[in-house]
Amino acid sequence: MSAEYVYRMEDVLDLYAAEPEPSRPIVCFDERPVQLVGETRAPIPAAPGRPARVDYEYRRAGTANLFVFFAPHLGWRHVWPTEQRTKADFARCMQALVDTYFPYARTIRVVLDNLNTHTLAALYEVYPPAEARRIAKRIELHYTPKHGSWLNMAEAEIGILSRQCLGRRIDSLAALRTQTTAWEEPRNDARATVHWRFTAKDARKKLGHLYPTYS
Repeated sequence: MSAEYVYRMEDVLDLYAAEPEPSRPIVCFDERPVQLVGETRAPIPAAPGRPARVDYEYRRAGTANLFVFFAPHLGWRHVWPTEQRTKADFARCMQALVDTYFPYARTIRVVLDNLNTHTLAALYEVYPPAEARRIAKRIELHYTPKHGSWLNMAEAEIGILSRQCLGRRIDSLAALRTQTTAWEEPRNDARATVHWRFTAKDARKKLGHLYPTYS
């Protein structure tokens, strides 16, 4: 692996290992495409002694995208379904972090992968310069390395979302919003989170093969 991979890995691991700072929350951010699928025949509801039944045939209803925010120290997550994932959608996510979800924060430290849409420059394509700069000054991006998505705790949260919520037929963006809201609310009430234990020191011991040689 390259020195760039190691740098980004240790940067994220040090971020996770640091003591929580209320004024500088850590928010992991990721996204997932979703195939919208509808029924061709009305399902038969469950009855005493008989489970619900659905027909094996289905109809495709297009695709959607899920942006997922996850703040591990706070046990908070939010799923934002959209029709697509563009730079403009990313910019609106960052604006929502600053003004809606963490208005009290001095700086929001965001862990995310290095997609070409994930840049603060995207803010300038959506908002006037002064507004774009206002938002950008409150965001600090920490990129995971290429092929290092295991470092993003939002990916683990998406795995739980997929198992608990998305394994059913959902045929519209509106239905997707309803289902994901119903999923996230009890998890937020319970402050469910990830207890990350792996540190940069552990990486140097256990992942030494990833480190470049040095003189």
